[in-house]
Amino acid sequence: MSVKIIEQDLHSSFQTVIADSAANDRPLKIVGGGSKSFYGNVSQGEVLDVAGHSGVIDYDPAELVITLRGGCKLVDVEALLAEHGQMFAFEPPKFSDRATIGGMVASGLAGPRRAFAGGIRDAILGVKILDGRGEVLNFGGRVIKNVAGFDVARLMVGTMGTMGVLLEVSLRVIPCHETETTLSFAHETAEQHIEWINQLGGQPLPISASVWHDGQTQIRLSGSELGVQSAVKKLGGDRVEPAWSELRELKHGFFNEQSEIGRISIAPALEFSLNRTQLIEWGGAQRWITGDFDAVRLRERLQDRQGGFCLFHSKTDQPSFQPLDELSLTLHRNLKSKFDPARIFNRDRLYPGL
Repeated sequence: MSVKIIEQDLHSSFQTVIADSAANDRPLKIVGGGSKSFYGNVSQGEVLDVAGHSGVIDYDPAELVITLRGGCKLVDVEALLAEHGQMFAFEPPKFSDRATIGGMVASGLAGPRRAFAGGIRDAILGVKILDGRGEVLNFGGRVIKNVAGFDVARLMVGTMGTMGVLLEVSLRVIPCHETETTLSFAHETAEQHIEWINQLGGQPLPISASVWHDGQTQIRLSGSELGVQSAVKKLGGDRVEPAWSELRELKHGFFNEQSEIGRISIAPALEFSLNRTQLIEWGGAQRWITGDFDAVRLRERLQDRQGGFCLFHSKTDQPSFQPLDELSLTLHRNLKSKFDPARIFNRDRLYPGL
């Protein structure tokens, strides 16, 4: 069965606004649901509200692909997928029922399953965008075997709306797992947890999430009933009530409604000591800290390890994201100039001056 629900097409009115803004050097602040307005640098400009540009363009559960307009609410899309026993593999956070598909792609954020099932870039098949000239551009397609322009479609992920207005996106989905269970193990230090979880990585185990905090490791097993029970028997541990949705939405007790939240990204196996309380996901690749921190010092330390530090939720005026090296910055500027030559889209949101 194929589902097609298309609401009012607004992109022609967007084109008029974009063309006028580019001609008059008037920046635009792209806003969908506003659920991730805290994330990234402050962007100034006239609001371009894209939430009304919504609707399911095409969804055939048998093909495991869904095509959506950018203004679709994520909560509604996940409910639709669940009706057919399917889901997004990357477990995107919402932070609010107002969260949209466009914001999901623009932020590039993924949940606990990310390290084991891939991120949004691994699921995206194609996009339709409005560039900074008001022109409609299509990249990729709606079927998995159509890879024309695939890499360009991936470029839209995590760009915080700085490359264009996301009109449509095609994503692959996966079947929901037959069963899931969560196991808990005692690991006194972060180093013990990281060593243990990465040793498991080479074994055929249906691990779909991991987290360490306050001396406890929790892992989620997802798959067939037989496969999960076999893994439980092999691993041991204590069965506990899952809290993965709270972790995904940053409602875990660790965050405790802290206004200052930092996220460290680093290769899991690399040693990186922190003399402070932390919460570790993705086998060590994502490490959360809260409270006051010296972003400049952390970024200097991480640069030598090819990692990065993000001021995920902060009230300071420091740049949110790890500064780019000179080569990467040049590449980014060149891309920005192709997609948005007048720099009208979400100016400064990703990197200052861009």
